[in-house]
Amino acid sequence: MANAEIVAIGSELLLGQIVDTNSAWMAKKLTEVGVDLYFKTVVGDNPDRMREVLARALSRADVVITSGGLGPTKDDITREIIADVTKRKLITDQNLVVQMKNRFQKRGLIMTKNNERQALIPEGATIVNNPNGTAPSFIVDDGYISIFCLPGVPFELKWLFENEVVPYLRKKFNLSEVILYKVLKVAGMGESNVDELIGHLMETSNNPTVGVLAHPGQVDIRITAKSSSSKEALKLISPLENSIRDVLKEHIFGVDNQTLESVVGELLLSSDKTVSCYEDVTGGLLSNKLMKANPERFLQGVVCGGEKMIQKLTGEFTTNSDKVNKPESLVKLLANAVRLESGSDYGLAVHGIPDKSDLAQNLARGETHICITDGENTTSRAYNMSGRGNPDRNRISSNAIDLLRLVLVGKNA
Repeated sequence: MANAEIVAIGSELLLGQIVDTNSAWMAKKLTEVGVDLYFKTVVGDNPDRMREVLARALSRADVVITSGGLGPTKDDITREIIADVTKRKLITDQNLVVQMKNRFQKRGLIMTKNNERQALIPEGATIVNNPNGTAPSFIVDDGYISIFCLPGVPFELKWLFENEVVPYLRKKFNLSEVILYKVLKVAGMGESNVDELIGHLMETSNNPTVGVLAHPGQVDIRITAKSSSSKEALKLISPLENSIRDVLKEHIFGVDNQTLESVVGELLLSSDKTVSCYEDVTGGLLSNKLMKANPERFLQGVVCGGEKMIQKLTGEFTTNSDKVNKPESLVKLLANAVRLESGSDYGLAVHGIPDKSDLAQNLARGETHICITDGENTTSRAYNMSGRGNPDRNRISSNAIDLLRLVLVGKNA
C-alpha cells in the first residue's frame, strides 16, 4: 500500500487570501484509489522553507504531490526547488516553448518572455501536458519515490489528477485495494458521551477503524475499511456499524451526506405534518434550518424576544404572570401559541436566558428551554447554556430540530 503526502505551495494560502480546497479534494480522491495520505503541508513561496518541507516529504512518503508555483512569475519557484532537492539540473524543454507559443497565437496573443520559465523542467522528468492551461505538469520518478507537480488552478489540477496522476499511481503501485468509509451522524449526545460508549471499539478495531469528529450539536462517527473492492469493504464495515447502532440507538439520525435538516424534511413529508417555530436566542437560525428542511412543511417562524411579542403570542405579560415568569412554562405557552397562530400540526419553541456577563462564543452560561407540542402531547428539553455565538446558536437549533425528529419517529420520551 502506497502512502502519500500533499504539499500545497503559495504564500496566499498561508495568508488566508485563498482557501486550500485542492488538498481536501485530492485527499478524497487518494482515499478512493487506496492510497494512504499521512501528511498535508502548506508552505509559502520561500525557497529555504520549500526545500525543508519537500525534503521531509521525500524522506517519509512514496508519493509527493505538489500544487502551485508553476506559473511564469519570479515567485513561482516549485520547478527550481524540486530540481534542487532531487539533485537534478533544470533544463528548458524546447517542445514546451513551441507548444506555449502556439497556444498564445491561437488566442491572438503574444507570449511574453517570462512565460518561457514554464518550460523549465528538472532533467529526466516526465512532462505531462496540461490541456487547460499554460503551466505544464511534470513527474519526477527515481523508481522509489514519485513526485507529481501540479498547477494550483483548481480545474487544471483536477483534470490532471484524474487523467494523469491516478492512472500513473494505479500502474506503478499495482493498486488493487480501495479505502471506503461510512459516516454515522449523531445528535443529542456530546463527543465525550459518544467516546465513553464506543471508545472500546475505537481502541480495538483495526480494519475497519473508527474515528470521531465533533461539531456543535452533532458528532460524526467515521468507520473506514480497506479491501479489494467497495463491496468487500462494506462487508467489513457492516458488523461494526451494527455494534455502534446497538449502543447509540435513536441518537443516530443519518449517514454520510444526510443532514438533520434533510432527515427531518423527509419525516415531515412522509408523515404529512407541518411545523412552526418561535425562537429568541438562536436569532433566526432555527427558522432557516426548518426552511431548508422543507419549505412547504414549515409554515411560520417568529424570531424575536421581549415582553411585547410574548404578550402578543400568549396574551399574558411577563411581569405579572407566574406562567410566563417560569421559563419551562413559558416555552410551552410559546410552542402552543405559534402552533395555533400558524395552524401547523406542531409548534416548536426555543427560549434562552443568557448570562449577559458571559461573552463566550461556545457553551456560554445561561439556560435554554426547548418545547414541541401538537396541542395534546408536549415534549421539552432544558440545557444549562445559552449564548448568542455561532457555536451555541448552531448547537441549540440542532438540538431543537433533533427533538422534532424524535417526536416524528415516536421517540419523544
